[in-house]
Amino acid sequence: MAAARIPEPRREAGPRRRSVIAALTALGATTAVAGCSVPEPRRPVPAADPAPGMPIASAGRAQLMQILAHPDDDLYFMNPDTQRMLDAGVPLVSVYITAGEHTGVNRAPGGPKPRPDTEAYTAARHQGLRQTYADLLGLDMFTPWTKGVASLRGDRQAEINTLTSGSRRVELIFLNLPEHTRRHWTALPSLWNDRSLSVRTVPAQGSPLREPVEYDYDGLLDVLVGLMEQYRPTVVQTLDPDPDIQISDERTRRKDSEQPGYSDHGDHTAAACFGWAAMVRWVAEATENGGQVPGFVANAFRGYYNRHWPKNLPPAVLAEKAGHLVPYGGDPDWRCGNSAGCGDYAVGGDRPLTNKKGWVRSTHHRHPGPRPAVFEAPGGRLVAYGVLGLRAVRWRETGAGSGRWGAPDDLGGGPLAPALGSAVLRDGRQLLFGLRIAALGGRGAANRREIVLLEQRTAGGAFLAWTGLGHPESTEDRGRRIGVPVAVTAPDGRVHLFVRDADRRVSTRVREADGSWGPWRALGGEAVQDGLSAVVDAGGLVHVFGSGIGTVRHWAQPAPGADVVFRPEGLGPEPGGPVAALPGREGGVRLYYRTPATAAVTLVGGGGRAGRIGLDGYGPVRAVATRRGPALLSRDPRGRLLLRSGGRTHTRTLGAPALESPALLDSRQGPAAVGLGPDARPWIWRPGARTAAASQAPEI
Repeated sequence: MAAARIPEPRREAGPRRRSVIAALTALGATTAVAGCSVPEPRRPVPAADPAPGMPIASAGRAQLMQILAHPDDDLYFMNPDTQRMLDAGVPLVSVYITAGEHTGVNRAPGGPKPRPDTEAYTAARHQGLRQTYADLLGLDMFTPWTKGVASLRGDRQAEINTLTSGSRRVELIFLNLPEHTRRHWTALPSLWNDRSLSVRTVPAQGSPLREPVEYDYDGLLDVLVGLMEQYRPTVVQTLDPDPDIQISDERTRRKDSEQPGYSDHGDHTAAACFGWAAMVRWVAEATENGGQVPGFVANAFRGYYNRHWPKNLPPAVLAEKAGHLVPYGGDPDWRCGNSAGCGDYAVGGDRPLTNKKGWVRSTHHRHPGPRPAVFEAPGGRLVAYGVLGLRAVRWRETGAGSGRWGAPDDLGGGPLAPALGSAVLRDGRQLLFGLRIAALGGRGAANRREIVLLEQRTAGGAFLAWTGLGHPESTEDRGRRIGVPVAVTAPDGRVHLFVRDADRRVSTRVREADGSWGPWRALGGEAVQDGLSAVVDAGGLVHVFGSGIGTVRHWAQPAPGADVVFRPEGLGPEPGGPVAALPGREGGVRLYYRTPATAAVTLVGGGGRAGRIGLDGYGPVRAVATRRGPALLSRDPRGRLLLRSGGRTHTRTLGAPALESPALLDSRQGPAAVGLGPDARPWIWRPGARTAAASQAPEI
């Protein structure tokens, strides 16, 4: 159990800024890359200031930035999310940190083994990306790109490839750091942990940049921050900076290239850590002298985690995703105009689907949950809470039913993961829970994640100071594996807080009716995925559900006021993703989710009886009780939102696409979906309401 933390003094949230200057420090020996530790910088780097009241920059036009370890990481782990934003016209810049040169052997299945050539293999992988992104834009995959050299911070340079089609634009930036060196089989993780290390890039054959470029830790971080400042992305996507603890047998681990003890490739983790450290520094630099918080949202995606859990993409969506790996894999017989090769031949054809690792068959977010958290104020206006610039913010609807939002108010608390938990006390006060990146330190220094709380002083009024609630784990390395907080208020006034812990089970902490918090307590049971669902049934009992292997896992109170305990009997068939829960009118709880690789929604009622609901699509399902019965929110196979209420299904065809999973609530005007668009602005969708036209987000 983590040591108790002394809460910050309570105070009103106001415009006065508390200056917090912290270093991303390092002490002691090198630690595992899965810890996301940051070695000591050459100069002090201010951490993001958690105090509220900072000005927030207007998001402006949408811009997507992806920070990746290898060519193809985006295709395997971030699609279909990336594709949906490209379909909506969002410009993309993808930054590939390593050359992905591996052994330099680009062998087509069944063909002869060519001699190793790292520069040629690197160039072939770049060509594969150009083919795929041309295809994603709806162009011929051999459409010519513009190749050039980008000037970066620190007098460094990188190859940049650009393709435009009308108002649509894709830019690929190849930093080309080595994947391996003579001294380090895993060069990027070594660069992350060892400040004395420097590496030289691998120029691609035919690249306009022929001279190698030298990088150390500080140089790479500076380059990433400089790119963020230049492009000012509204969405930043990385892989998982804190992958699950996963003990795989040695044969499986080596075959899958998983780092020892964790469910991902070491390069993926290191690249994600560099990406998150760069975001923290970007915010710190932007606000250091009273400047504005950059208005962006962050997304992190699971990587090799996908092979360890049930697959969550149904056939139509999977076929589309896997199909975009065909141009990337290419074929040696293609006439693509690139003498070094026409793709990464081992990945072409149907091989992503026949590969037993199954990476392509799922897309999992590292921090799942509704975005933003939404409430209805007493006057009928909606109030939404989300994360911008790694900081908590509040948006208020300009008027009840207007469908328009005012400017965001900065609530501080950063740096935070992108999904917030929430609960409402019996007196109407709101509680917000965040997963904070509390410290980034390397080689034995502090490196913490913690759950934090923001509590209203009065209903609808100002907030108190952020309070740290720690985490349920015994070490900081284990503490980095915790999930997104989920909370619910019981009829007796107690607030039950739940997180997925490092054992992939559930831990809880309870706030008493007088405001005091009890200790963290592990609930045991079976392993589940993150994306927990907590609910109070008609009898006043608290339940929490998680997606397990084989069935839905269930924890609940045996009686009102009692401790929540694990119930070993599972509920319903195996889930492929998060489970939505609602109290049943006839008692008990009703569960809504998709089974693995299935488009239809499964309903599990009392006694574990299961049926199907015609809401075909993919991704999480949101559910809310209304006067006309349950309302459900999900996506169709094309990524458009579906809202089913009162026996009718509505499709959202206008406005900005939704990031991750929007929130659903029952408002005075009827069921309303609230989400964030790629421009980092919220929108409201009330199907059938008179304000429906006004409820659409501005076009991108």
